[in-house]
Amino acid sequence: MAEHRIVLPCKRYVSVFLLFSATLNTMYAVTHYSIPEEMEEGSVIANLASDLGLNMNSLSKRKMRLDVIANTKYLDVNKETGELYIVERLDRESLCPTKTATSCFLKMDATIENPIRMFNIELEIMDINDNAPHFRRDTMDLDISESTPVGERFSLNNAVDPDVGSNTVKTYHLSESEHFNIEIQTGRDGAKFADLILKKALDREQQAVHNLILTAVDGGVPARSGTANIIVRVLDTNDNAPKFNTDTYKIDIMENSPIGSLVVKLNATDLDEGTNSEITYSYSLYTSEKTQGTFSLNANNGEITVKEMINYEDFRIYDMEVIATDKGANSLSSQCKLTILVTDMNDNHPEMSIKSFQSPIKENVAIDTVIAVVSVSDKDSGENGIVNIHIADQLPFALRESSDNYYELVVSQPLDREKVPEYEITFTVTDRGSPPLSDNETMTLELLDVNDNVPQFPQSFYTIPVMENNAPGALLSSLTAFDPDLHENQYLVYFIIEKEIVNTSMSMLFSINPENGNLYALKTFDYEIEKEFLFHIEARDSGVPPLSSNVTVHIIIVDQNDNTPVIVSPWRAHGSVVEEKIPRSTDKGSLVSKVIAIDTDSVQNSRITYQFLQVTDATLFSLDQYNGEIRTMRMFSYRDPRHQRLVVIAKDNGEPALSATVTIKLSTVETAVKAYSDMTEVPLEYDIFSDLNLYLVIGLGSVSFLLLITILVTCVLKCQKPKPSNAAPPSRNSVISERNSTIADSTLVSNDAYWYSLFLAETRKGKLVVRQPVPKAGSRYIVSSLPRSTGLTETSDSAASTLQYPK
Repeated sequence: MAEHRIVLPCKRYVSVFLLFSATLNTMYAVTHYSIPEEMEEGSVIANLASDLGLNMNSLSKRKMRLDVIANTKYLDVNKETGELYIVERLDRESLCPTKTATSCFLKMDATIENPIRMFNIELEIMDINDNAPHFRRDTMDLDISESTPVGERFSLNNAVDPDVGSNTVKTYHLSESEHFNIEIQTGRDGAKFADLILKKALDREQQAVHNLILTAVDGGVPARSGTANIIVRVLDTNDNAPKFNTDTYKIDIMENSPIGSLVVKLNATDLDEGTNSEITYSYSLYTSEKTQGTFSLNANNGEITVKEMINYEDFRIYDMEVIATDKGANSLSSQCKLTILVTDMNDNHPEMSIKSFQSPIKENVAIDTVIAVVSVSDKDSGENGIVNIHIADQLPFALRESSDNYYELVVSQPLDREKVPEYEITFTVTDRGSPPLSDNETMTLELLDVNDNVPQFPQSFYTIPVMENNAPGALLSSLTAFDPDLHENQYLVYFIIEKEIVNTSMSMLFSINPENGNLYALKTFDYEIEKEFLFHIEARDSGVPPLSSNVTVHIIIVDQNDNTPVIVSPWRAHGSVVEEKIPRSTDKGSLVSKVIAIDTDSVQNSRITYQFLQVTDATLFSLDQYNGEIRTMRMFSYRDPRHQRLVVIAKDNGEPALSATVTIKLSTVETAVKAYSDMTEVPLEYDIFSDLNLYLVIGLGSVSFLLLITILVTCVLKCQKPKPSNAAPPSRNSVISERNSTIADSTLVSNDAYWYSLFLAETRKGKLVVRQPVPKAGSRYIVSSLPRSTGLTETSDSAASTLQYPK
């Protein structure tokens, strides 16, 4: 068999080989290509048509196709040009994961038709250095004793590289270290290993941890590398003896130092660790029994404390030797010497004795009053026996020397139990020794209360709103005063300061609980009768003499919507139906009737609006919701019924709203009737003792009686109050209103029944209504002096007037 190798030109990084073998006059061709991995998608490897000697013009007709083994679509062929190109990125490590494989091939079949021919194509994927070496463990921990001999070897984890050939791991490097280096070993499969070698003895006391970096480098161009951390922990051995800060100590100690007080704390250190550094302390044989009996040595922390009382006169110098020993297997030790010098001291404390003490005392005690007598002494002599005594500077007391070593405690400032109920007075005595000694004693001085504080209300003026129709006995408010005194000086009693209004005492209207100041209402109030009350409440303590203060209380009665509107026009003699007649020729906008309702409530509760509740023809009449005027919206037609029924509701603005209704029956007549504004009233002839006149006489008599009572009450109040009070607004309860609203003089033509109804309604609201004759002939009257504060405004049209609510 003959074999030929032909090298065809190819693109960059691509080498093409054609192998031809001839056997039994049959040509078997294998086309071989070599490309590097990781070429870009779309890169052209070679032109199969040209390499296989095919005609380029007939290539498309022969339907050239490429079949890749394992159906992996990495490559494809251009059916027009015959170019073999990359469809998907080729990764040699993925295609040939076996590390031992030195070559990686991709086998394909190229097929053409007319006639059918098949070509074997072999693509070799060549490795490039696209992977860096890496360690299976990023950190390697080693524990090495500091006694390990030089030259000891320690195995390290090797690095791996998925590349092959020269691109795999080639060598290792160790970061600079004076104690370690590495030695590289090669395995049978060519893998590289590194061993850590100890080249210098370790000393844990100098460096306990060594941090090294191992770097693996491959043989690619350019080379790639990977690193791992090596942490070497040096294990301790007991090679250091304990050591004191100094070999000798010289210590001064005062006589009479308390038992258990610290003399010195010895500190020996061991550079080892663990049990090798744990130290125990002990006396040596050179320490006397006297010294060991006077001072105690703590074996664990080296503290030397006083074991027995030290007296300078008995023993002045103590010598001792202390040994420090570690707890290692082969323990090491060291020792130090101590000299303790006893210093003489001022060992007698000054003494103090309180000869007399007066407690408790009244808070109003006079200044310079003697409260206590104190004597001082000290058994020492010289400067150590001179004693000074003092108390805190912020106290309202002073010390005054009366004789040798005797002092008096006197009051230096006024006392106030309400600010400070008792004092802790500490007497401190100090001698002049070096260092000085002191002693102290504390006594408690209690102050007795004196009735020197007036009861105080939180407010000087209380405004209490009370809803009308309240239940008798209801709690209005709690008026509680405070008195900082104690006991009976603190017990308060509450009174209502008597005041009469219209021969009625305040105690008949209100009641206050004398113990807690709870204020109650004794009756039900009506806003339309009583609108406010002003009186005083006194709080008095039980001291001797008693002290008191008072507070002004302003009760404001709040209006409720408890009065239903009363329809006073049109007049209804009997029942609630009013019959009116109107010409059928009435023009558009003519006044048909006017509904007037009044409400004895106030503000919003008395504001009335008018609405149609029922109407026969809604297109024929209109109703002004504010003044109650009913006017025609158009002229009557022959189709309109002769009788019209209007139901008007008058509703106030309270919560909930109250209302009244009136039914007006209108009858149209054909005869000509004068306009409403020109109509004159025909005098009515009725019996002087008719029901209407009887009601009128009774009403006028009642009003006259109320007017007389009101004038008398006003006179009495004026006598009691020569000056008007500014504490409360003027009363709205008088018959003649004191409001400053302007008075509008107008005339209202009406019959006696209408005037009487309006008279009663206005009288209930506290207004004066005067009936005057009209200058013209006829039985007409005018009603004058209606205040605008009623919410009504009047407009005069000829002899008739209309009452309107402001919009």
